[in-house]
Amino acid sequence: MSATPLALLALAVALGGCSEGGLSPAAERGRQTYLANCVACHNTDPSQPGPVGPPLKGSSRELLEAKVISGTYPPGYTPKRPTKVMVPIPAVAPEIASLAEYLR
Repeated sequence: MSATPLALLALAVALGGCSEGGLSPAAERGRQTYLANCVACHNTDPSQPGPVGPPLKGSSRELLEAKVISGTYPPGYTPKRPTKVMVPIPAVAPEIASLAEYLR
Protein backbone atom coordinates (compact mmCIF):
# COMPACT_ATOMS: atom_id res chain seq x y z
CA MET A 1 0.00 0.00 0.00
CA SER A 2 2.84 2.43 0.73
CA ALA A 3 4.33 1.75 -2.71
CA THR A 4 1.43 3.54 -4.41
CA PRO A 5 2.04 6.98 -2.83
CA LEU A 6 5.78 6.56 -3.47
CA ALA A 7 5.12 5.64 -7.12
CA LEU A 8 2.82 8.63 -7.52
CA LEU A 9 5.44 10.91 -6.00
CA ALA A 10 8.11 9.58 -8.38
CA LEU A 11 5.79 10.07 -11.34
CA ALA A 12 4.96 13.62 -10.27
CA VAL A 13 8.64 14.49 -9.90
CA ALA A 14 9.47 12.95 -13.28
CA LEU A 15 6.64 14.74 -15.08
CA GLY A 16 7.16 18.03 -13.26
CA GLY A 17 10.45 18.64 -15.01
CA CYS A 18 9.25 17.69 -18.47
CA SER A 19 8.47 20.09 -21.24
CA GLU A 20 8.75 20.10 -24.99
CA GLY A 21 12.37 19.31 -25.85
CA GLY A 22 13.57 19.81 -22.26
CA LEU A 23 12.98 23.58 -22.32
CA SER A 24 14.00 25.75 -19.40
CA PRO A 25 11.11 27.11 -17.31
CA ALA A 26 11.49 30.53 -18.98
CA ALA A 27 11.50 29.01 -22.47
CA GLU A 28 8.46 26.91 -21.59
CA ARG A 29 6.62 30.09 -20.52
CA GLY A 30 7.70 31.61 -23.83
CA ARG A 31 6.39 28.57 -25.70
CA GLN A 32 3.03 28.91 -23.97
CA THR A 33 2.96 32.64 -24.78
CA TYR A 34 3.83 31.89 -28.41
CA LEU A 35 1.11 29.25 -28.73
CA ALA A 36 -1.49 31.50 -27.10
CA ASN A 37 -0.69 34.71 -29.00
CA CYS A 38 1.32 34.11 -32.14
CA VAL A 39 0.12 30.99 -33.95
CA ALA A 40 -2.93 32.67 -35.46
CA CYS A 41 -0.54 34.30 -37.93
CA HIS A 42 2.78 32.48 -37.42
CA ASN A 43 3.38 28.74 -37.72
CA THR A 44 3.15 26.52 -34.64
CA ASP A 45 6.77 25.67 -35.54
CA PRO A 46 8.53 29.04 -35.16
CA SER A 47 11.19 28.01 -37.70
CA GLN A 48 8.56 27.79 -40.46
CA PRO A 49 6.58 30.57 -42.16
CA GLY A 50 2.97 30.97 -41.09
CA PRO A 51 -0.08 31.81 -43.16
CA VAL A 52 0.43 35.54 -42.55
CA GLY A 53 3.65 35.99 -40.56
CA PRO A 54 7.25 34.99 -41.23
CA PRO A 55 9.28 32.45 -39.21
CA LEU A 56 10.23 33.84 -35.81
CA LYS A 57 12.93 31.42 -34.70
CA GLY A 58 16.04 33.39 -33.78
CA SER A 59 14.20 36.70 -33.37
CA SER A 60 16.06 39.02 -31.03
CA ARG A 61 14.55 40.42 -27.87
CA GLU A 62 14.89 43.91 -29.38
CA LEU A 63 12.84 42.89 -32.42
CA LEU A 64 10.19 41.23 -30.27
CA GLU A 65 9.92 44.30 -28.02
CA ALA A 66 9.59 46.66 -30.98
CA LYS A 67 7.01 44.58 -32.87
CA VAL A 68 4.96 43.29 -29.94
CA ILE A 69 4.86 46.50 -27.91
CA SER A 70 4.76 49.24 -30.54
CA GLY A 71 4.33 47.55 -33.93
CA THR A 72 7.62 48.97 -35.23
CA TYR A 73 11.04 47.58 -36.14
CA PRO A 74 14.29 48.27 -34.30
CA PRO A 75 16.58 50.83 -35.97
CA GLY A 76 18.44 49.32 -38.92
CA TYR A 77 16.36 46.13 -39.05
CA THR A 78 15.28 44.85 -42.48
CA PRO A 79 11.95 42.97 -42.23
CA LYS A 80 11.57 39.46 -43.65
CA ARG A 81 8.32 40.58 -45.27
CA PRO A 82 7.44 44.12 -46.40
CA THR A 83 3.89 44.02 -44.98
CA LYS A 84 2.74 45.95 -41.93
CA VAL A 85 -0.03 43.56 -40.93
CA MET A 86 1.04 42.87 -37.35
CA VAL A 87 -0.65 44.99 -34.73
CA PRO A 88 0.95 45.58 -31.31
CA ILE A 89 0.03 43.12 -28.56
CA PRO A 90 0.97 45.05 -25.39
CA ALA A 91 -0.50 42.36 -23.12
CA VAL A 92 2.44 40.14 -24.15
CA ALA A 93 5.03 42.72 -22.97
CA PRO A 94 5.64 41.03 -19.58
CA GLU A 95 6.56 37.80 -21.40
CA ILE A 96 9.00 39.25 -23.96
CA ALA A 97 12.04 37.79 -22.18
CA SER A 98 10.56 34.30 -22.01
CA LEU A 99 9.32 34.55 -25.60
CA ALA A 100 12.84 35.52 -26.72
CA GLU A 101 14.22 32.59 -24.73
CA TYR A 102 11.85 30.19 -26.48
CA LEU A 103 12.59 31.58 -29.95
CA ARG A 104 16.37 31.53 -29.40
